[in-house]
Amino acid sequence: MIATALVSSVSDPSQFRNGRQFAAWLGLTPMQRSSGGKTRLGGITKRGDTYLRTLLVQGARAVMHFVSRRDDRHSRWIKAVMQRRHVNIAAIALANKTARIAWAILAGTGCFKVA
Repeated sequence: MIATALVSSVSDPSQFRNGRQFAAWLGLTPMQRSSGGKTRLGGITKRGDTYLRTLLVQGARAVMHFVSRRDDRHSRWIKAVMQRRHVNIAAIALANKTARIAWAILAGTGCFKVA
């Protein structure tokens, strides 16, 4: 379901230079407010395709629900984020990471390999 929504929403993945720009387009990056040399990061920007962002966040929540049963590298990363941050922030972080991976696959920058 998420894959078909991604393909239909993003007609040309080359319009984004990298995965971070794609995640920012979806509204999955924090707002930045700077003044007087101080930088403050706020909540997510919520710009872009609301439906696609919602699918990615809900998918991330579903993965987080089952992460306690697994012990691979990706699951350990999610567990570490969940211990450091609130569950909602961890869900956004995972959705952001998923969006960046999806961009890499859509852009065809080579085969995606889990490191």
